[in-house]
Amino acid sequence: MIRRAAPLLLACLPLALAGCGLRPLYAGGESGPVRSVLSGVEVAPIPGQNGWLMSTALRDRLRAEGAPRYTLTVALDDEITGLGVRRDDAVTRERRTLRARYQLVDAASGETVLDATAGSDVGIDVVSSEYATIAAEQSALERLSGIVADQIVARLALYAQRTTPPAGQ
Repeated sequence: MIRRAAPLLLACLPLALAGCGLRPLYAGGESGPVRSVLSGVEVAPIPGQNGWLMSTALRDRLRAEGAPRYTLTVALDDEITGLGVRRDDAVTRERRTLRARYQLVDAASGETVLDATAGSDVGIDVVSSEYATIAAEQSALERLSGIVADQIVARLALYAQRTTPPAGQ
């Protein structure tokens, strides 16, 4: 019985989703409205090594083309906190937190159209080798930059979807 009903249910799924108002975020692919808005975002310089990593991650995801319609400014807060402490006061575990406050500014009017935050954290084991600990902290920063950049781009895509009318309207 279930095997007979499954194809019918799958055939009706697009109609059900269309009726509830859902539409794919990246509808239209590379030529879609969201992609065209994202490709018009220029990332403002972000100071420091963590800023370089973040701006590179954002530029890789946005793939800006042509004259910028928006400028994305990002302010980072990068913090390492010791968590696990042994009896001799040596730290055994750290948490690296990367937070970003970002603003999307309309290049033509100078108006801030989106002001939000994104962030993530990761745990780091502190080992007896100082080199290994520094390498783990650096690797954590690289991962966090990618995670936070993904969050920012997802939020920019949602903004772009809300500001562009659906096809056919």
